[in-house]
Amino acid sequence: MVESTEMEKGEEPTTVDGEETTDFAHTEALLEEGAASANGATASEADITVSAEAETEEEVGGAADELAEEDVAISAEAEEEVEVGESADELAEEDVAVSAEAEEEVGESAEEDETEQEPERPEGVAWFVVHSYSGYENKVKKNLEHRIESMGMQDQIFQVVVPTEEEVELRDGQRRTTERRVFPGYILVEMLMNDDTWYVVRNTPGVTDFVRSGAKPIPLRQEEVDKILKRMEAEAPKIKVSFREGQKVRIVDGPFEDFMGSVDAIDTDRARVRVLVNMFGRETPVEVDFLQVERV
Repeated sequence: MVESTEMEKGEEPTTVDGEETTDFAHTEALLEEGAASANGATASEADITVSAEAETEEEVGGAADELAEEDVAISAEAEEEVEVGESADELAEEDVAVSAEAEEEVGESAEEDETEQEPERPEGVAWFVVHSYSGYENKVKKNLEHRIESMGMQDQIFQVVVPTEEEVELRDGQRRTTERRVFPGYILVEMLMNDDTWYVVRNTPGVTDFVRSGAKPIPLRQEEVDKILKRMEAEAPKIKVSFREGQKVRIVDGPFEDFMGSVDAIDTDRARVRVLVNMFGRETPVEVDFLQVERV
C-alpha cells in the first residue's frame, strides 16, 4: 500500500519563524497571531474604556468640586444673611428700647410739667362760695383769674369754678343741648383764707360777698365739693323735665305719637316717664323717653 503525502508530491514544507511546519501548523500560528491581535485590540479598547471612565470620573470630580464650592459660597451667603438678620433684630430691639426710654422720659417730663404747673397746696386750703351778679358768673370768674395772676396770688388762690352742667331739652320738636348753671349767682373758689386773699377776691368787680356765718366765710365740706365737681364731669347730659306727676302731657314721638295722658311716674336715672293714656276705653300705662313728651 502506497501512502501519498504532500511531501511525496514534491511540495516544500512551510517555514514559520525559521521553523518548518505543516499547513496546519501554519494555520494555527496565524490563528494565534489573530488571537493576539484581537487580544491587543480588546486591551486597547479596555484601555480606551478605562481612560474614558477616568475622564468621566475626573469630570464628575470636577463637577463635585464645583458643587462643593457653590455650597460653600451659598453657606457663606446664608451665614451673612443670618448675621445681617441678627444685626437687624438687634437694631430693632435697640430702637424699641430707645423708644421706650424716650416715652418714659416724655412721661416723666409731662409729670414734672404738671407738677410745676400745679403749685403744692399748703395746709388750710379749702373751697369757699362767693356771691356774684346772676348771669355774670363767667365774667366775674375771668376778672378774678386776671387779678390772681396780676397780683401774684397763684400760690394762695388755686381754682375758680362756675358750676355748670349740660342739659338737653326739647324745643320746636328738636333736641338742643345747653349749658346750665347749677348754682346761679354763685362761684366756687379754692383758696387759703387770709387777709390778703380775702381782699383780692372780695374786691373783684362783680363779687358781692362770701357766703358766711356772721363775719367769717364758711368753707364747703370736701364731700360737697366732690359731688359738685363729679356732677360737672358727668358724660351724659341731664335732660330737662318740664312736667311733674299728675300733669297732662302729650306724646310727641314714637308709636304713641299724639296720644294724650297724665304723668304717672318719673324715673330720672333712666330718663323715662310712665304716662297713662286712654286706650280701648281704659287707662293704659305707656313708658316713653323724657324727650318724647311735652306738657300740655
